[in-house]
Formats: sequence, C-alpha cells, structure tokens
Amino acid sequence: MASLSVALAIINPLSGTTTAEQKAVLHDAFLRRASALGYAPEIVMTTHAGHATELATAAVERGVNRILTIGGDGTINETAQALRRSATALGIVPIGSGNGLARHLGIPLNPLKAIERALTGRPVVIDSAQINEHPFFCTAGLGFEAYVAHAFAQEPVRGLPTYVRTAFRAFMGYKPPQFLIDGQTKELFSLTFANAGQFGNNAWMAPKANIADGRLEQCEIRPFPIQAAGMITWRLFNKTLDQSAYWRGRSITQATIQAEGPLQIHADGEPLTVPDGNVTVRIVPGSLLVLL
Repeated sequence: MASLSVALAIINPLSGTTTAEQKAVLHDAFLRRASALGYAPEIVMTTHAGHATELATAAVERGVNRILTIGGDGTINETAQALRRSATALGIVPIGSGNGLARHLGIPLNPLKAIERALTGRPVVIDSAQINEHPFFCTAGLGFEAYVAHAFAQEPVRGLPTYVRTAFRAFMGYKPPQFLIDGQTKELFSLTFANAGQFGNNAWMAPKANIADGRLEQCEIRPFPIQAAGMITWRLFNKTLDQSAYWRGRSITQATIQAEGPLQIHADGEPLTVPDGNVTVRIVPGSLLVLL
C-alpha cells in the first residue's frame, strides 16, 4: 500500500492576536480536514526566532511538498525562505496583525477557510526578493517605514491600533534622511521595494504591483508638509497613493542604496540594521510555489 502524502503545518504559538484556545481549534481543524482529504497530517510548533525556517528546511529535505504556515507575516517569511527554489508549496493561514501577503494573494483571512484553501489549492508560482541577504515576499524598505518597524518591535502588544499609535509618535519626531540610490542622491520620507502591493492591513504602497512579473516596484515618497499627511494616509488605504504628487514609482530588477553610517531597514516588517549602510535589493523571479 502506498504511503500517504504528508501535509505539514507549522504553527507559531505567539503569532498575532489569536488566543491559545483559538489556535487549538485551528490545530484540530487542520488534523481533521487533512486526514479527510487523504493526507498524513503533521504539526510542529515554533519555539524561537528562525525556527520556522529550520523546520521547513528539514521538511523540504525529506520530500514534504505541502507546508502550511499558521502565523503572522514574520512566520510566513521564515517558512517561505526555506521553500524558495524548491518543489514544496506554501499554504498560508494568516493570523497576524498585517497579513500582507495573504491579502495581496486573495487568501481568506478566516483561518478555517484558509486551511481549506491551503489543503485543496493548486501550486502557483510567484516571485520573491532579497534585501542584502534577507529574503522578502511582500515589501522591504528604508526611511519612515523602517523607522516605525523598529519602534513597533519594541511594543509589548501587537495589532493595528498599536501600529497606528507607534507610527503617529514616530511621525512627529521623524526627519527624512538622504540616500544614494543607484548613484543619485535623494532626500526621501520613505523608500519601498514592493514585490506585493501592500504592507498589510490594506495599506497599498504599490497599487499596481504584480507579484509574478519578475520585477519590483521602487516606490519613493518625498518629504511633504504636515498638512498633506492626512491625504497621503487616505490614499495609502484607498489604493490611490500612486496618484499623489509626493509619490514616485518605477519597475526595477535591482537597486543599490548607500547611507552614511548604520542604516535601519525592514524585510516584510521585520526590523534589521545594516551596519555599513550599504544595501542591494534584487528580485528573484519565479522562486516560490504558493497554494491558491
């Protein structure tokens, strides 16, 4: 008798705002539905930063071809890192505060429906990208968004309300830096490299981004007067930011950025610091299978 195909679920017990009881419901729902569909279901729990990458790498090496991630953007990023350029497909069950990749791909935000999609969906090829040695799948950036990502990481409570409060406090004391981008000096409020179109929570930095076109959208917001902040924020959440006079975008495959001294960046919202201020961003076309 042929052995059953394994469906593995990686669960981050600390992700998002779901309770332990809610995660237990998802745990049991995955086991029941995967078994009903003829899979041999397995579940592993993450215990530390980077653990999802370790677990997914081991699963790829033993031939598992369907891995579900039940977690937030950080856990999804960690899992996807191990699946790039492999035959293993990623199933996304979003329970984070932003859920940027899930929203861009049209994956249900209801975790039970997302489990069903991940277990019954077909693999679709999408791009990934890299900022220095750090893979990302939605966006990476510098300037204000990185500044906020670093501040948000220090907050004890996650979620959109906390992010909004953190961003407001950061905005009041923020000074746009100068970057040397592909040899051209620019003072920018923010600089985003978008594979998917949004950060999460339907905040669309690159409304026309195509996650499978082999290109990144380089999105720049130049400094603006404080009275323009409300309209820019409105456009961000209404998918019209590219119509603002302060926004500029272009399609690229690679870019280099230099800054004086250590540089704060983020990759899919995870705060990182580049000590020497030198950054290279590039697209990695057709490098990830996602279950849709």
